[in-house]
Amino acid sequence: MPLVRIDISRSASLHDAQAVGEVVYDAMVKVANVPPNDKFQVITRHEAGEVVYPADGYLGIQYSPSIVIIQVTWNAGRSIEVKKAFYAAVANGVHEKTGIRKEDVFINLVDVARENWSFGNGEMQYAPTE
Repeated sequence: MPLVRIDISRSASLHDAQAVGEVVYDAMVKVANVPPNDKFQVITRHEAGEVVYPADGYLGIQYSPSIVIIQVTWNAGRSIEVKKAFYAAVANGVHEKTGIRKEDVFINLVDVARENWSFGNGEMQYAPTE
């Protein structure tokens, strides 16, 4: 059920962009209890200047042009502990697989109700049964 959007610089290799997607998927399955094969991702590589971030940093974190913005829309209900573990798994995994600094891994989670998904056929697959 998650939908992952990954925005990364075009200067990053296609291999690195795909590696970020694999790390996010792996963390969702291992840490956030997402079912296997539930992998929907949009990976967009951007020209310089198309990913905007604070040049002077934010909250004590200094960003570089290698910043990766990851947004995950998923079902609500995960604990703060699970979310923290997910953030750490993604930042660490992206760094290990690509060399991108952990400081440059920006993650946003969007919690939604289960009925806000249609996986095709115009149906609400997660609709409550009556």
